Amino acid sequence: MDTLNDIEVRVLGALIEKEITTPDYYPLSLNALVAACNQSSNRNPVLHFDEDTVARAADGLREKRLVHLVDRGESRVTKYRHVLYEAMSMSRPAIAVMCVLMLRGPQTVGEIRTRSNRLYDFTSLDEVELTLNALMSREPPLIVRLPRQAGQKEVRYAHLLSGEVTITEPEPELDRIGKLEKEVEDLKKQFEEFRKQFE
Repeated sequence: MDTLNDIEVRVLGALIEKEITTPDYYPLSLNALVAACNQSSNRNPVLHFDEDTVARAADGLREKRLVHLVDRGESRVTKYRHVLYEAMSMSRPAIAVMCVLMLRGPQTVGEIRTRSNRLYDFTSLDEVELTLNALMSREPPLIVRLPRQAGQKEVRYAHLLSGEVTITEPEPELDRIGKLEKEVEDLKKQFEEFRKQFE
């Protein structure tokens, strides 16, 4: 499958979500699609795309055969719908997991189960893990298990639609004494520079 850019991922994720949660208003007009991409709930990060940006991403997804235009005779407004079920032969649980990862970034098993409940009602964490394992064992894999980061109890999973995932380790937090020592060093340097001005 072609690699998607981050905007295409958000557009596709928004289409999947709205198809399941608001079927009466699906397929989406460009206006509705922009609103779905930019909404502040169930999104991480929250973004602010304009119509042109979303339209270009939707066109890119059409070229990749993941989105179709729907032209209903009674309405002059062109609407968009995703075809992920057909294009990638995915089940409803797999679509739900992918959608949560696309709209919210890397998640733990528990977060995926909780946050996908409007898309698919997983009966247990085991069912989520089975779905994750199926998505990881596809060829090519669609998601990856990320290495556990410092300070995190659980591993997170991320989608691979945009290519390999790069994780940046946060800067190690200095303890209180370390911070004080650094401040003393900085003050010494400042004092030395100040003293040189009067020599």
